[in-house]
Amino acid sequence: MAQQGVLLDQDQFCCSVCLDLLKEPAIPCGHSYCRSFIEGYWDQDYQGIYSCPQCKQTFTPRPTLRKNNMLAEVVEKLKKTGLQAAPPALCYAGPGDVVCDFCTGTRKQKAHMSCLVCLVSYCETHLQPHYESPGFKKHKLVKATTQLQEKICSHHDKLLEVYCRTDQQCICFQCVMDEHKGHDTVSAAAERTEKQSQLGMSQQKVQQRVQEREKVLKELQQAVESLKVSIIIDQRRCTISLPSSSQRIYKV
Repeated sequence: MAQQGVLLDQDQFCCSVCLDLLKEPAIPCGHSYCRSFIEGYWDQDYQGIYSCPQCKQTFTPRPTLRKNNMLAEVVEKLKKTGLQAAPPALCYAGPGDVVCDFCTGTRKQKAHMSCLVCLVSYCETHLQPHYESPGFKKHKLVKATTQLQEKICSHHDKLLEVYCRTDQQCICFQCVMDEHKGHDTVSAAAERTEKQSQLGMSQQKVQQRVQEREKVLKELQQAVESLKVSIIIDQRRCTISLPSSSQRIYKV
């Protein structure tokens, strides 16, 4: 468990410029960088005024860099355990992503699944108890979503697992005993399956109608083409049957 905690916070031990693990870090304001970077930064001509690239605090004269022994030991342990980069499973949330509600710190992981019982979204790391602990076996997991409240009854704060055919709306089990008592109700999953089946049948009928109309259209096009050919043939026959001017005989 301790190793997992270091893994989640290892970005704190990375240089904000090269994004690699810190090498002999320390400047007076408290921010840390790789020694090669901060020395190269200060080697430029700043008229004797040296500052921190992050907080812009200035130092005069140029500070003497000192090694932070405790932080250096942590970095060395990270190197030895091979945790220099986060594994692919740890994906930071970006704009438009669902954020893990359990991650702490400024950078949170992208949520992988949402629990309709806990009403919380989890990244892959924090989702593991739902797979491993028997207490979470009955929890319903769905693809990470920000619309969890829409799946919960606003009156009883319970999951909308029932569909009322009388009122044509999703309700919870408590609603079945209260305002929807005696109504025609089925499970939301059963109603979804039936609706999908009806939709599939409707799509088949529509497709069949489209195919029938395409067939009729093709027959009409063929009839038009046949009619055009007949007209051309008739015109040629009329042209051949008419006498030419040289064949005409006039009587005086």
